[in-house]
Amino acid sequence: MNFSEIANQIFIEVIVKYHHINTVDQPFENPYDKKENLLQHLLYRKCWIDTVQWHYEDIIRDPNIDPISALALKRQIDASNQDRTDMVEYIDSYFLEQYSDVTPNEDATINTESPAWGVDRLSILALKVYHMNEEATRTDATPKHRAACQTKLDILLEQRVDLSTAIDQLLADIKEGTKYMKVYKQMKMYNDDELNPVLRGTK
Repeated sequence: MNFSEIANQIFIEVIVKYHHINTVDQPFENPYDKKENLLQHLLYRKCWIDTVQWHYEDIIRDPNIDPISALALKRQIDASNQDRTDMVEYIDSYFLEQYSDVTPNEDATINTESPAWGVDRLSILALKVYHMNEEATRTDATPKHRAACQTKLDILLEQRVDLSTAIDQLLADIKEGTKYMKVYKQMKMYNDDELNPVLRGTK
């Protein structure tokens, strides 16, 4: 089983698990042991964060949401975004360790994004597929709505195949030395007390 197959399988597992209870405040439990199955552990955690945040974004768009609740939820979304970024960096660290013994070819090139940022897109795509499928099969929707959503779903499924192939190819290229990884730590400024002028002004 190649990497994308493992990732997509875990992402489906996460999304289905979440929707058994289908609340953003449900307890999280990672079924993959960090020591024995580190990659699966990271992928499961990554998609769980994305899944909860997906539903945060639904809730905050409620036009009747209480402003105080909306502000509290915005803080949760900010924290979730930071967790999401941290998980991307953890996954990239895993790949850096996996290929640490590879010496890139002299003519090796860099990719536009690291493997883990491709994984980030793949996780979000799994959520899009799941929810678009819900809309395409919703019995209380009009035939026109279902048909339109099925068309979108077909495109999303094709996109998942293409993205999965591209990620697997990138990892193969890194392993063969024709591509090399160069990971930049995220330098988000708006959460930093010293870099955000609003936060700096509260000291």
